[in-house]
Amino acid sequence: MSSVAPNLPNTPSPLSAPDSTPFEAIPDMVAHWAKAQPQRRALLCDGRQVSWGEFGSAVDRIANALLAMGFRPGDKAAVLAYPSIEYVQTFFGILRAGGCVVPLSTMAGADQLKMMIEDADSRVFFLGSGMRELAAPFADRIEGLLPNGRIAFDFNAPGWQSFDAWMKAGKDASPGVPVGPEMAFNLIYSSGTTGVPKGILHNHALRWFLIKRWENMGFAPDTISIVSTPLYSNTTLVAVLPTLSMGGSIVLMKKFDVVEFLKLSQQEKVTHAMLVPVQYQRILAHPDFDKYDLSSFRMKLSTSAPLRLDTKRQIAARWPGGMVEVYGLTEGGGSCMLDVKAHPDKLHTVGQPGFGTEMKILDEQGNEVPRGQPGELVGRSYTMMSGYYKQPGKTAEMLWHDKDGRAFFRSGDLGRMDEDGFVTLLDRKKDMIISGGFNIYAADLEAVLARHPDVADVAVIGIPSEQWGESPLALVVPKPGIKADENALKDWANEQLGKTQRIAGVEFRDGLERSTIGKVLKKELRAPYWAKAGRSI
Repeated sequence: MSSVAPNLPNTPSPLSAPDSTPFEAIPDMVAHWAKAQPQRRALLCDGRQVSWGEFGSAVDRIANALLAMGFRPGDKAAVLAYPSIEYVQTFFGILRAGGCVVPLSTMAGADQLKMMIEDADSRVFFLGSGMRELAAPFADRIEGLLPNGRIAFDFNAPGWQSFDAWMKAGKDASPGVPVGPEMAFNLIYSSGTTGVPKGILHNHALRWFLIKRWENMGFAPDTISIVSTPLYSNTTLVAVLPTLSMGGSIVLMKKFDVVEFLKLSQQEKVTHAMLVPVQYQRILAHPDFDKYDLSSFRMKLSTSAPLRLDTKRQIAARWPGGMVEVYGLTEGGGSCMLDVKAHPDKLHTVGQPGFGTEMKILDEQGNEVPRGQPGELVGRSYTMMSGYYKQPGKTAEMLWHDKDGRAFFRSGDLGRMDEDGFVTLLDRKKDMIISGGFNIYAADLEAVLARHPDVADVAVIGIPSEQWGESPLALVVPKPGIKADENALKDWANEQLGKTQRIAGVEFRDGLERSTIGKVLKKELRAPYWAKAGRSI
């Protein structure tokens, strides 16, 4: 199958930027900066620095080494590793060869990883030593790889090529592969824990348009971005790609640590950061936060889950520089942005639809609802995936068409839009609680509980109820040193909630289960309660 999925029907195609700038391939933009500023730093990780000249050379060598193996433009290369300089170089080397990157989740199981690699039609597999144990059951049984197509970043083993030797054998010259806007850029799998994951295919046009749209975030050659989320995540790429495409520098953390983040930010005079909400919460809660000099920050970004209102207020008050919350899907389509400092009266929302984005809210019958009414968010924009790889049926299920036949992506998120066009998220559609025939949105309940001075974190889930079918249960992480009472907190919350919203109970937790990019795993939180009742979720 071709690596480029056909354009979805009646969706926009970003072949020029808002200012009519013609398309430019990201690997070509990176090559430009390698020549223009060879002595400036491109990457820093664990004290090791790589200049732009060294970075550009490594990218070209990797591209040529791939082509010498029989890798062809349009082919896929999978990467399973923790963040490293080699990972970043490889990512751009694959693109430079005209290939498509398949960044794999370090949270996935062995069976799912093998499935992803083969489903993607991967021709080469890069592996880091930190993932060797996880990959051991399948690494020598992957179908479809090129001969000698297993490459080890930082270990030696039979059947594996050494990355350093392999890369150095590649020519230090432009591979001369033209990269067009419709060529596949990356294939990101949506799930890695259970079931059959869906491969989300992005092309070069989508990635380039995002970079052009984000120029007003201050990305430039003097940008220094700190990266502390996994490289397989779209959240991370949204910050890494504009930084390097605009000639900036990346400070790469192999693993997030609050103190190390603050030290690096001060020491390296960091200007940009993309963090997920739980990271902001932990950073702001650190007792020494205000002792660090963070005055170099120009812009901070947040995505993957909604930021709590109080957290936004703290960021605006205590952390220098701008703050923008971004709502969107890895698939693309609808997206919103909230300039926190510009809209202090809208901090309960995720902002307004971004440039080139059109969003609507639908009822259960697929009809548009008036402003202020809840429903499912659907959207269309210049940044829409090419489709779910080799799953046209799943792609079709995601589409909603308006009366003019234009395609919108279904988000699976429930929300409402106010008269000013600001969107408030309510819940995932699959997580909505239906109690006694009434729809209960967890976000409404969580917002009330989060206002209590003793609450550090909270998630509301639906649990089985003989009387109501489901009832809302609040899982609460108390603030350190607080001796809160579960029943008292429940009564306090229910006094402020509507009769149909009242929570059945409060349970204290030391923490909430989250993914590596900070999303609360509500399915996992619900599972024990439903299993105990002998019912499936």
